[in-house]
Amino acid sequence: MSITVENLHFSVDDHELLDDVSFTAAAGQVTALVGPNGAGKSTLLAAIAGDLDIDSGQILLAGEDVSQLNSKQLARRRAVLTQHHPIGVPFTAEEVLDFGRHPWSTPDPQLRQEVIATCEIEHLLPRVLPTLSGGERARVHCARVFYQDTPVVLLDEPTAALDLAHAEDVLKAMRSLADEGKTVVVVLHDLAAAAAYADHIVVLSSGCVFAQGAPTEVLSSGLISAIYDADVEILQDSAGNPVALPRRRTNPSSLKNL
Repeated sequence: MSITVENLHFSVDDHELLDDVSFTAAAGQVTALVGPNGAGKSTLLAAIAGDLDIDSGQILLAGEDVSQLNSKQLARRRAVLTQHHPIGVPFTAEEVLDFGRHPWSTPDPQLRQEVIATCEIEHLLPRVLPTLSGGERARVHCARVFYQDTPVVLLDEPTAALDLAHAEDVLKAMRSLADEGKTVVVVLHDLAAAAAYADHIVVLSSGCVFAQGAPTEVLSSGLISAIYDADVEILQDSAGNPVALPRRRTNPSSLKNL
């Protein structure tokens, strides 16, 4: 189920947050949305999810206009991991996990156990959300999204609150979903992770698509330096993926220059 975004515009109080955005996210691939803070990544993901009333343009899921789908139809087509997770709700982790299966009439015990194991939340299931750390809550919500088992998966910074090991587990699970034929769109700040796990990268800046393409095509030192206003160099990891590193001074400047 591919995603097609055509000439998308969205504004709030006359401030244009998305300006003529167009791209396609193919089924069986991971598409990463990257860019600096305020570039419009989370707003774009929310628009794709059908959670925003866009000003103009079109968003299609396998040819269906997102704006014409009701909540149940959307819930069976896309699962969404938002950036922020409420901490005061009195639900247990197990209840949150099972929310993922609400769009469907029957549970899937095998899939349930798989996502519990992948996200390592077995020991968290009896606990209520306010007792969990930020990283633990993030893993529970990742499990919920994976358990929803939709053809489209939308993830907003899924690794932001996770330690190194759990972040890699989630990224590998995300990659596996795409390899199974699902369409995955993920917002990432970690450019190395985007290079390692994404097939297609869309670079956003000030609400516009600045560049898009394969990681090796897009993640150049010139582009990254321009977008992030930072002096970087591009190295390669052991798999040959580009890794952007800032050029750091031997003696860092004082805080007065920040």
